[in-house]
Amino acid sequence: MANTILVGAQWGDEGKGKIIDVLTEEADVVVRTQGGNNAGHTVFIGSKKYVLHLVPSGILRPGKMCVIGNGVVVDPISLVEEIEGLLKLGVKVNGNLLLSETAHLVFPYHRMLDEQREILKGKNKIGTTKRGIGPAYGDKAARTGLRVVDLINPHRFELLLKIRLKENNEILKAFGAKPLSYKKVLEEYRRAGDYLESFVANTVVWLHEAAERKEKILFEGAQGTFLDIDHGTYPFVTSSNTTSGGACTGSGVPPNRMDRVVGVMKAYTTRVGEGPLPTEDAFVADMLHAMGREFGATTGRARRCGWFDAVATRHATMVNGIDELAITNVDGLDTLETIKVCTGYRCGGKMYDYIPNDIETFSKCQAVYKEFPGWKTPTHEVKSWKEMPAKAKSYLKAISDLTGAKLRIASVGPAREQTLFL
Repeated sequence: MANTILVGAQWGDEGKGKIIDVLTEEADVVVRTQGGNNAGHTVFIGSKKYVLHLVPSGILRPGKMCVIGNGVVVDPISLVEEIEGLLKLGVKVNGNLLLSETAHLVFPYHRMLDEQREILKGKNKIGTTKRGIGPAYGDKAARTGLRVVDLINPHRFELLLKIRLKENNEILKAFGAKPLSYKKVLEEYRRAGDYLESFVANTVVWLHEAAERKEKILFEGAQGTFLDIDHGTYPFVTSSNTTSGGACTGSGVPPNRMDRVVGVMKAYTTRVGEGPLPTEDAFVADMLHAMGREFGATTGRARRCGWFDAVATRHATMVNGIDELAITNVDGLDTLETIKVCTGYRCGGKMYDYIPNDIETFSKCQAVYKEFPGWKTPTHEVKSWKEMPAKAKSYLKAISDLTGAKLRIASVGPAREQTLFL
């Protein structure tokens, strides 16, 4: 396998965890490059379900090296809990995981500010996970953030935390929130720092050395294209670059080391949180929720659901430079007589074949649909592309053509063996 960037081509929750797990079989190193514990990747191995938030999904494959890159914002207490949880499940972590010393830290005041700002927005709220990710990235951009390298330097950390906590307690008081205890935060974070110190490394240098050794590197994206801070449906986005470019800045591996981009998308469309979703459809949502599908791995929130949006995925192919597609959750459409696909947007008298940057215009867009016949037969036990129902093949090839990238993988369930390669 060449060095591969894997990205979500919709609004996140596309099933990236499962596809990363499958592709990791051919990789040597798996790198997480952005986001924080606001993301969740779910992987099923046999009867076991693993939910990962900061640790790359590659950790579930023995002998694979996993890296949390410099572009990630890390809640150290949550990371310790996640590592401990993996160890209890028998997953080897020590010696298989590296944490970038320049990754920025998430603190309790970031979470509190996240929550207070959402309350203040009222009906205009973004719908964040309230994990403090946005405020942590805000501190990073403002050059006031603390990093992992600070956390593992006890004397420096004490001084810097005192300054940051004093300032943020004043901000919290202005919101009417209770100030945080310096002693308590210091004790909790120093304990986490001591635990994590053995994982900390200069991951940029380490990854360059791995590339020089011709090791195969898989860059694991979190969230999805339209949650990107620059290219998403702003302001209803996350606070990091979720598109393929973020893999370079979030790891320190340059673009000329990248060989291919794989885009993951569902056979329909979902999103969590607020913001426009032109193909949203109550019938599709009720059907999928009744199956027990489409509930967030991080928050448990029911996802908003709709028909496949080819305008959005075509835009994602353009922005990310997607070479190959992995289409997941095909089996979610097994019972339908007719399946709709959005091929354009109509707003007033104007037609769009791309996502408008103006959020007010986009929120008024109406989906223009093309209909495809459903296959009305279960696909979850299909073992190869050859066995796939003809109408399912036609549908998947059609949305691949509309998206503008080559179909490489079709997934008909959460298990590793429910993966069809073309």
